[in-house]
Amino acid sequence: MWLLLAFMSAALLGCYDSLKKQALKGNAVIPVLFLNTLFSSLFFLPFIVLSGTTQVLDGSIFHVSAGGWDMHKYILLKSLIVLSSWILGYFGMKHLPLTIVGPINATRPVMVLVGALLVFGERLNHWQWIGVLLAIASFLLLSRSGKKEGIDFKHNNWIFMIVGAAILGAVSGLYDKFLMAPVENGGVGLDRMMVQSWYNIYQCLMMGAMLWLLWWPKHEQTTPFHWSWSIVGVSLFLSIADFMYFYSLSLPEAMISIVSMIRRGSVIVSFTFGAMFFHEKNLKAKAFDLALVLLGMVFLYIGSK
Repeated sequence: MWLLLAFMSAALLGCYDSLKKQALKGNAVIPVLFLNTLFSSLFFLPFIVLSGTTQVLDGSIFHVSAGGWDMHKYILLKSLIVLSSWILGYFGMKHLPLTIVGPINATRPVMVLVGALLVFGERLNHWQWIGVLLAIASFLLLSRSGKKEGIDFKHNNWIFMIVGAAILGAVSGLYDKFLMAPVENGGVGLDRMMVQSWYNIYQCLMMGAMLWLLWWPKHEQTTPFHWSWSIVGVSLFLSIADFMYFYSLSLPEAMISIVSMIRRGSVIVSFTFGAMFFHEKNLKAKAFDLALVLLGMVFLYIGSK
């Protein structure tokens, strides 16, 4: 069950990345990100209200548990981690081809793996280790492909932002497992709907402050903002993808290293969008790099059976 949820989350996440690229095209990053967090919050606000004032959602997968500061402080920290990752990722994606960003993000599970081995004591078999090595090789080859488009991985600030976003995303993935692991297993034991609902709201408040204090005073001298319906699509696809992701992690048999690797399979969707709709270049070399990532995922899946 947790594997199926992870694969479904990956497909939706690919649509999210593609719509995000479209929403950022010639657009101001901060207001786009603020609206994404706002719409995501509005999607989950009814669940919070209904769970707190009625018994309609009691016992369902949409019920949001209540809790005090002792729980919300952990969710607030998650919001800071995720929002930092998103800010770096949004700026990087705006200035880089989707067919470069996707494969870089697909190597994120390698970072999660290292953390899972150190923090949660997860152990991988030889099939899974082969998958990890293939993912690392794909990143090295991708840097070669990027040079053909004038993108030097060693001296490009946007590449650094994407890599930074990937590292913070890996930290967030490990933190998710800690948040939802039972107390007897060393976790916090938070309800997954509580985490997803409230971290969106906290992010919206943080982005609102950034919008007002940092972007608005200088918005006339920076890239202008223009409305796009793809902004709503970004929030919708991300919310559903995260819902399935959190549901998967909440299952006791789920392995964060495997869930994270499968979820990065979203690169298939985003790569296809980049080729078909954004008409990006050097696709043959990038496709080979992507194939290594996908092959690595196959080995990880075989090793998890």
